[in-house]
Amino acid sequence: MASKGQAESLSEEVICPICLDFFTDPVSLECGHNFCRSCITRYWEREERNSCPECREVFADRTLRASRALANLAEKFRNLNLNPKGKESKLHCEEHEEELKLFCETDKTMICLICAAAQEHREHRFMLIKEAAKIYKDQLKSSLDSLTKKKSDFQEKEQQQKEKISGVRVRLPERNF
Repeated sequence: MASKGQAESLSEEVICPICLDFFTDPVSLECGHNFCRSCITRYWEREERNSCPECREVFADRTLRASRALANLAEKFRNLNLNPKGKESKLHCEEHEEELKLFCETDKTMICLICAAAQEHREHRFMLIKEAAKIYKDQLKSSLDSLTKKKSDFQEKEQQQKEKISGVRVRLPERNF
């Protein structure tokens, strides 16, 4: 019989990388990556092109292949009550096997309370993981907003250049080069 750790490791294979829950109506993309049908559909509604969220491969059309075997596996894991979002999935310190509750700002890593009291982290600054996650999430959002703006500006300039090139081509007489 599989140990709890082995079951949790195997359960990672039946978890959607978008919603982080067991697959619901799983589908495969042309690149071979799997997602819940509703997750990939919502993802594509937000994106300008049909691409895979994992490998970024771009597809000409939105071909989704149902994955019945993966749906059956996900259902079996769901019935085992291995909740991927539940308490069983909390991260634990490899050294002390305690739940990771703090974020060491100095080392940029999650640590347990025992690690925080250890010599290695004695002079370091800490915060709760949830607080650190919010801060880093806000920073990521800000960076993403900035990159999105830059991308938009770039696309606008690219379009202007294409229009200039088209205008020049129209004005030039045909030449045989």
